[in-house]
Amino acid sequence: PFRQSGPARLEGDPAVLEYLLPVADDVFDINCCVSISSEKMRNEHVSSLQLSKSSLTNLTWSFAQMLAHHTSTGCPMKSGDLIGSGTISGETKDSRGCLLELTWRGTEPFDLPDGTQRRFLQDGDELTIKAWCESEGATRIGFGACSGIILPAN
Repeated sequence: PFRQSGPARLEGDPAVLEYLLPVADDVFDINCCVSISSEKMRNEHVSSLQLSKSSLTNLTWSFAQMLAHHTSTGCPMKSGDLIGSGTISGETKDSRGCLLELTWRGTEPFDLPDGTQRRFLQDGDELTIKAWCESEGATRIGFGACSGIILPAN
């Protein structure tokens, strides 16, 4: 119930090699959101700020296509190997997939609930990524949360 077709290729894009042609419903509609909290926010028990929400349906290439491309020259993939998609950006500002895009290369800072601004991450900032699938009539599947705190350089 969570499979969809990926985005249509843009007019003028180069032709796709035959082995990379998309197959119907080859993309999983996995929602992803990223939140930030500063050290001050956590100390004052202020809720984190959601920075971005997007979906894997915004990816140019499905994971099947990425895997096909990765292995097309003989590169081995084994059970347990990880493959990354890169940034998952949508068409709206609140679906930009990385801080560099969200702040427009640092020229458009955003406000945190603690009164500070961010253009880039700072020491003490905590990022949390959450992902889930949901669809009408289907059981919601959550992937949990992955969090990390930016530590100062030694």
